[in-house]
Formats: sequence, structure tokens, C-alpha cells
Amino acid sequence: MSMSLRDQLLKAGLVNEKQAKQAVKQKQKQTRMEHRGQAEKDESQRLAALQAQAEKLARDQELNRQQEEKKRRKAEQAQIKQLIEGSRLPKLESDDYYNFVDEKKVKRLPVNALMREKLSQGSLGIVRYEGRYEVVPRATAERIQERDPRRVVLLNVQKEEPDADDPYASYQIPDDLMW
Repeated sequence: MSMSLRDQLLKAGLVNEKQAKQAVKQKQKQTRMEHRGQAEKDESQRLAALQAQAEKLARDQELNRQQEEKKRRKAEQAQIKQLIEGSRLPKLESDDYYNFVDEKKVKRLPVNALMREKLSQGSLGIVRYEGRYEVVPRATAERIQERDPRRVVLLNVQKEEPDADDPYASYQIPDDLMW
């Protein structure tokens, strides 16, 4: 049979009989006053518990948000990897190089004449992938740019084709024309 806390404290010698009776009387007096409405209930413990619960809920929500953000970033990186691997152009062995700037440094990539033209027209783009550079079509580069703009190193503005019906297309505009 288990002993009450009062009996355990008496047996251990931490309190004497007089102190135990006094604590019981004080508790009964507080209960009577609460029933009559003469004393307010001690709400501090309940309020502290509610505040601690609200803080724990806020911490849990923040951790959840961080985990969701981490999952989202990981999924985006997987999508970018899939896009690049699925649409990159094969590497060329050439003596002709295309120069471009990445992080204030001039880099170069072996290209052929057609690739050079498409890069300068904006039909192709250069993206950063696993420490090297890959050439991908414009549509792929734009989709990568939506997910992570830092990955796209070069994506020139696509030039508009001249209108076939333009009657002045064959005339050259002089550079020194003053208005």
C-alpha cells in the first residue's frame, strides 16, 4: 500500500506533524474562500502552462516550415538536374571557343559555328551544372531560371527576325545619322 506524500514527508523527517496539519488547514481555507468567491483562484500556473504550450506550438510550426522549405529546395534541385541531363547538348572537341563571363571571370566553352550563332542569338543558353558548364536549349534554360536563377550563366536576349513584308529591310541605316 502506498503512502501519501504527507506521510512520506513525515517519515523522512522533512516536516513535523504541526506543519502538516497547518498545510492541510491552509488548503481547506483556500478552497472555502474560492467557493464563496472571496479569493481568486491561482491562475499563474495555468497561464504559464498555456504560454509554454503556445511557445511549443510556434516552435513546432517553425520547424515544420523549415523542413517543408528544405524538401521543396531538394525537389527543385532534382528537377533542375533532370532538365539539364535530359536536354543538354553533347560536348564538342573543337579549337573554336565561345567566351562568356561567369562571376567576373571570363570562361570559355568549345563550340562549332552553328552553336556559336545560336548562343549569340539567344536560342541556346549556358547553365552551371556540377562544377562545369552545359549548353541547353532556351526553353530549358528559362525553366531552370524559374527554379534557380543562379544556375543560368548565359541566356542572351532572343533577337526578333526581320519582317518579311518590310519594304525597307534592304536599306542599311548609317551609324553617323544625326536627327
